[in-house]
Order: sequence, then structure tokens, then C-alpha cells
Amino acid sequence: MAEKQGLSFNKRRVKGSDKVGEPKDLKLKSRKLNPVNTTCYVQILGTGMDTQDTSPSVLLFFDNQRFIFNAGEGLQRFCTEHKIKLSKIDHIFLTRVSSETAGGLPGLLLTLAGMGQDGMSVNIWGPSDLNYLLDAMKSFIPNAAMVHTHCFGESIDGENSMLFGPQVNESIDPIVLIDDEVVRISSISLRPINNMELADAICHSNASAKESSVKPGDIAVIYACELPEIKGKFDPAKAAALGLRPGPKYRELQLGNSVLSDHLDIMVHPGDVLGSSSPGPIVLIIDCPTTFHIPDLLSKQSLNCYYVDSGDIAQENIKSVSCIVHMGPASVTKRAEYQKWMKKFGSTQHIMAGHEMKNMEVPILKSSARITSRLKYLCPQLFPALGLRSVNQTNGLCLTSDGSCEDSSSIHCESIPAENLLKFHLRPYSQMGLDRSAIPSPLNTMEVVNELISEIPEIVDASTEISQFWEGNHLICLDDSVDLIEELLINKKSSVLRSNASGQVAAACMSDLSCPDPRQNNIKNHSDIPTCLRNISRDDMEIIFLGTGSSQPSKYRNVSSVFVNLFSRGNLLLDCGEGTLGQLKRRFGVSGADDAVKNLKFIWISHIHADHHAGLVRILALRFQLLKGVPHEPLLVIGPRQLQKFLNAYSRLEYLDMQFLDCRHTSEETINSFLHGQSLGESFYSEHTNKKDDISANQHFDQCNIIQNALDIPGSDVVDTSTVLPVLMKLKAVLSEAGLEVLYSVPVVHCPQAFGLVLKACGRKDGVGKFIPGWKLVYSGDTRPCQALIDASCDATVLIHEATFEDSLQDEAIVRNHSTTTEAIGVGTMAGAYRIILTHFSQRYPKIPVLDVAHTHNTCIAFDLMSINLADLPMLPKVLPYLKVMFRDQMGLEESEEILDGVL
Repeated sequence: MAEKQGLSFNKRRVKGSDKVGEPKDLKLKSRKLNPVNTTCYVQILGTGMDTQDTSPSVLLFFDNQRFIFNAGEGLQRFCTEHKIKLSKIDHIFLTRVSSETAGGLPGLLLTLAGMGQDGMSVNIWGPSDLNYLLDAMKSFIPNAAMVHTHCFGESIDGENSMLFGPQVNESIDPIVLIDDEVVRISSISLRPINNMELADAICHSNASAKESSVKPGDIAVIYACELPEIKGKFDPAKAAALGLRPGPKYRELQLGNSVLSDHLDIMVHPGDVLGSSSPGPIVLIIDCPTTFHIPDLLSKQSLNCYYVDSGDIAQENIKSVSCIVHMGPASVTKRAEYQKWMKKFGSTQHIMAGHEMKNMEVPILKSSARITSRLKYLCPQLFPALGLRSVNQTNGLCLTSDGSCEDSSSIHCESIPAENLLKFHLRPYSQMGLDRSAIPSPLNTMEVVNELISEIPEIVDASTEISQFWEGNHLICLDDSVDLIEELLINKKSSVLRSNASGQVAAACMSDLSCPDPRQNNIKNHSDIPTCLRNISRDDMEIIFLGTGSSQPSKYRNVSSVFVNLFSRGNLLLDCGEGTLGQLKRRFGVSGADDAVKNLKFIWISHIHADHHAGLVRILALRFQLLKGVPHEPLLVIGPRQLQKFLNAYSRLEYLDMQFLDCRHTSEETINSFLHGQSLGESFYSEHTNKKDDISANQHFDQCNIIQNALDIPGSDVVDTSTVLPVLMKLKAVLSEAGLEVLYSVPVVHCPQAFGLVLKACGRKDGVGKFIPGWKLVYSGDTRPCQALIDASCDATVLIHEATFEDSLQDEAIVRNHSTTTEAIGVGTMAGAYRIILTHFSQRYPKIPVLDVAHTHNTCIAFDLMSINLADLPMLPKVLPYLKVMFRDQMGLEESEEILDGVL
């Protein structure tokens, strides 16, 4: 349907390659404004409110003009869920430039650029720090024409190019950004100041002292949105008495213009036919992110005109504020000094939109929460997410920035907590005030389950049957008396498999990279439980799918991310699409997700496409904050070299506390070469190398040559081993801590520098001292079926493979370098993988992809927040038929249409 309307998604345009020559310039929209009889309201877009992972967004709505304040991760998904038309947005304003407020911006820009026949773009406004974000995004947004940014205020690093306002070190507040017929938007900057700097500033009366430690990302912005005065009511009788006929001249008078009378030789002025006017409504968007910003907030002279009892401003010049949306967290806004400051605005309506525990009771993504609740009822073993939950309130006590509590009842300023889609009407004047009609009703777990049972009565029996065969599983215990002969037979079977896989698949992969029908290949009996699962415990490894969709987030599936839980040995992230942190918090809760982030051993990114890494900086920034003051090592990030450019550029804005390793330097050859001479590498990079030992020096020289040869890739820059080897040493230590034997990246067929991943766990001994090999996990990233991945997946315990398209769309899969479901299963079958888990589905499949049941004897479909324990692998294929029962009437293209509808 979308293609018939000419609204298909153009990925080539997003890459700047839809036409030969220069990238297409995406024109900004120009709308005819309508200041008369304009509908206007402020609305809370609750992105992040239930998980506290991003700053909520605020929509300022006019008939023909829309503004959004903040674009945190999940904004695009939220708007799809609630049918908010993103194509109608003209301007996006950032109250701060950080991963918390702007994490959703790259994905949104890419989506808008690819929509429709000509693509779309928006104006982006923010303080001078916005330049840092723009420079970083250039690493993976090749078409710079889709980004239209406007910086204002003074530059932190002294570079003052293309900034609004006077020169640096002069007073620049407020700065008028937009001033048209319907709204005037101005900005007021806030800077953090700690106690020592404040004392120094007071003693020396030196303004520069308090700004000495301001860094990029620290500046916050207050936005003042002032609507024009409300004209008095038009009196037709007076107009007729002055010789005017009904028609266009009535409108001109309403717009404030004088006109010539139709019947009398006089000029008619607006005051002749209009009643007395009233001041226009004013909305303030205030982001005070930390307690260090409060002193600057309290001392802002540019806010005096909004205080009801300001001694510096004449009473007739006082501007009455209709509504203030407070974006700061509760730990700031509930402090006594902040509450006292709020009272200066008199009877203004205060809406507290910052993070508060009570906001977590209501899920922002209701469709996803409903699906998760249904899946949890059917199979709680695979869907143990916390789901809907109540949070204990603090009984009038609020947390301060240092974690202590204070009773604010004595100075409490009357306010209301923000709710998802809460509105405050500004025009028409007669409707001014709060409007709760759009707030979604609470989601009750029992109601969701009852609704499911009513729709599919047999789901009750399905849930019971799943529980029964799961109870019979317990821990996987193979007979400990398996003798050496049986093990030799298993090993022999594996050897035959390797040779068969190499020979039988080579021709297929050379011809359109298509794998043969897996039903025709019976190389391995998949009912055999691998030796590595013998007596496996439930605290060994768990795979949690945080995002299973492709390209862009949708109502039901977030974009790519896989969380590998190694329990006491730490955690891993394989890809990190936008919204990954929010998904972690939905799975583990706020504090549990914080622990998961703190315990990350490394993050591995498959390729540079935004749906696989746009959530990375949010995770890194949070980890740095959580571990501040705690001894720790920088987090290892492994990815394609383009990703390093992005991270290095972004780290000027927020400190990411990470160490980067190029995927090319984790190839199987390089890793094996490194491990072959690891002891020499360790001795060489110790502080005191024994230079007298010529033999050791010669051995080290030989090892460096071996590794240098492995690192040097034809057509690439020469690699400095002195830089790479220390990071490889770090990788070795991290793998050892995580109980992993080896990690290596596999080049795959998708885009330049796209990789798959192989992880092997260390072996262990069973109760009788017998050695048991470790499990093997393979992750494909995005790819066509290819021989390199098949070889790497040989005898894998689990293969997680992308399956973007159904079989009937193989031609599209070839064009876009993705796989169909049958091709993905074919890769696992040819490689002899014990279990194949399909993921990265096109968003045209809203809840479950189209899949041939005949192919699924060793296969399972991934869903968001699905958690698969290593001990439960034998159960996976048994669950799939029940999942298809649940979604039997919900296959189709509805989601792709809803995405287009939500954006356009």
C-alpha cells in the first residue's frame, strides 16, 4: 500500500547515492501559518519516563507548525505507537546536547530522509555543543544535506562560528530563535557551578570563575515560548456600521491590519471593530539537570520578567506564564530551593516531567508491553521480563542528588506529575488548561491475559503443555557413563561435517550466495544434545534479545541488540541499537539494568549502520556515571573502524570511558597468532623488559612479525602493532574474566566492514573430573549467506542469524545484502549448528515473520525481551508451534504501514 502511494522508504537516498552526482539536498518544509483561530497546545511525549533512560520530549502543537523539545532514544518508536506524525515536525530543540536528550536524533533523521519521493528534514536547534554532535554524526550519516542545525550561545572551546548572539563573554540571554506570526521562541542558558566555584565567584565577583569548569554537554537551556496577544472578539455590527462588507477585509482586521471601508471614504482600524486584547499565553520549558545548575537558575536576570513579584520589573511589564514544563529529575526539582523558586511564578501550572519513580508504573510502549505480557503467560520460561510493576513511593520524601532525603512539604509548590500524552491547551483561549483525554488507560496484566484467552481459548492448554514439558527438562544431564568410543564417534561426525559443509556449500555461495534447502541435508541428527550442555547449570549463560527488528524501531520490535548474560562472570552486548538501555531496564528494572551496564565486559558492534550502534553512546555515558569514583577499567568496544571515528568525535561532548579495538584486528588469524605467542607479548609490554636476554628479544621480534603479518590487510593502512597489541592484551584478560576461550570476528557480505562474531567458552570438568568442552555462540550481524560464516559456525551450540525477509522476497534480500528465513536456517544446517535463532526481521512483519514450519526442527524465532538460558536450548523448537498459534491471525504488512503512517 505504501509503495502504491509513492511513500516507500528510499535507503539509497539515505546513503546519498540515489542519483549520480552530489547527494540530494533535502529541502526544509515551508508552511503557510494561520495565526487566526489557531489551535495550540503543549503535550508530553513520555519517551523514557517509564525507564528513566532518556529525557522526556515535549510537543508544542500549532495547526500548521510543530515543535519538539528533546529527541531521546525511543522518540520515533513512541510516535509510531501513538500515531504522532513526525513529518509534521518543523523544528527540534534540545535542552541539552547529550545522549539522554538527543539519542533518538540520528535514527529520526535517517528515517525522515528516506521517506516519500523527495525525503524530509527538520531544523535542529541547540547550544554550541550541537556542533560536536553534528561532527560525530557525519561518521555514519553520509548525506549531510539531511541535517539542518542552528547553534546559539557562546562556544565552550572558543570557536564562535555560526552562533547566534553577541560575542563571547558578553551577556547573551535571552536569544530570540524564532519570531513569526504564531510564536516567539527564545533561549536562556544555564551553566553548572559547584560550591567551591560559587564561593570563589562571590569572593572575587568574577563571573568567569564560575564558568571555568563548564564542559561540552554541561550547558542546559530554558526555552520561552510566547504566543502573540489574543485579539479582542471581532464585532460584525461595528464593521457593518463602518461600511465593511463581510469578506477578506474581516481577516485583515483580525490580523491587525487597517483596511479601506467599502462604502465610506474612511480607513477602518483593528481597534474600531475588535474588543480589548489579552496577553498571549506563555510556556516555559525548563531543564535543570543537576543541583550544580540551580545557582545559575536562581540568579538569571532574564527570568525576572516572568516573576509575579519582581522588584526589578514594572508591574505592567510582568509577563504571566500559563504553564511550565520542568524536565529536570525529581532529585533536583524537589529540593527546597527549587520549590521556593517555582513559587515566584504565582498561579502558573507546573508540570513535572522529569524522572520520578511513579512514572514507571505506566508503560510508555503499550503495544510492546501487551505482547510481552501475552508471551509471558504462554511461556514464562522464555519471557521472564519484569513487565508491569508497581514502585514503592517515598511517602512525601524526595531524593536529593547525594541520595539523602528531605521533607519538602513545608515549601512545596503546587504541581502535577506529567503523564503520557497529557495536554495543556493554550488556544482557543476558552479551552486553556489541562486536558487528560488523550492519556492512555492503565495496562493491567490480568486484563491482557483475559483478553488473550478470550481471543484464543486454546492458549490455556498451550501454556499448560509448555509448562509440562519444561518441568521434565530441569538440568540437562547426559549419562555420565558415556564412554570414549561414543565421544570418538561424535568427534568423527564433526570432522565429516566440516568437510561436507565446505564442499557442498561453496558452489551455492558462489551463485547468488543462496543456500540449498535445509530439508535436503541430513548431515547431523539434531536430536543429539551437544556434549557441552552436559550437566550445564542455569548460571552459565543466558541470551537476552533486546531488539529483534531491522532498519528502524517499531511498536513491537526494537532495533538490533543481543545481551549475553554470563552471570557472575559479567555481561556482553552484541550490537547496540537505539533504545537498548530502555530495553535493559524493561527486562531487569532500573537498578538491575544499572548493574548490568556496570558489569559489561565488552560491547561488540557488527557494522556502522545506525540500527546496530545508535544506542552505544547512551550505554557508555551511563556506565561512566555509574562507576564515577569507583576504580575500574575503560570498557572495551570492538567494532568497524568507522565506529571509532564516531566515538572519538562524540567523546568531545560526553566522556565515554572506553577503549576501541578494530574488528579487523580480531580475525581468527590475528587472534590465533596473538595467542600463540602471548607470553612473549606480556613480557615485552611489562615495564621492565629484560634487554640482556637476546633469545627472548629474538623470540619477541619473531612474534611481532607473525602478528604484524596477520594484522596487515591488503589495501589497508599499515597497522602499528605497538598500539594494537596492548588492546589485544586487554581483550585476552577480559575474555579470561568472562570465562571465554576465544573471540574472533568474521567478515560477512553486507556493507563494507561488516562482521559476524564467534565466541567460545572455556571448557570445564564434570563431577567425575571428565573434561567437557565449552559452548560456542555465533552471531551473524547483517549478511547474505556466506561461506566464511558457515565455516565459522561449524558445530556451533547456538547460531543467531539475521532473517530479514520471507522466502518470497529473496530478490530484495539479494539487493539489500540480507538473508531470507530459509537461507538463514540453511546456513545453520550446513554448519551443523545445534540451535538456530532467527532475528533482525523486517518491520513489515509486525509480530511474527512468515516461516515454513518444515524448516524449524532446530529453529526458534526471537522476540524482544526473550531470554534463552543455555540449559533450555533443547526446548526451543518445541515452543515455536505454540507461538504461531498465538499470532495466527496477526501476520501481514500492518506494521510497515503503521510506521509510514506514524512518520508521514
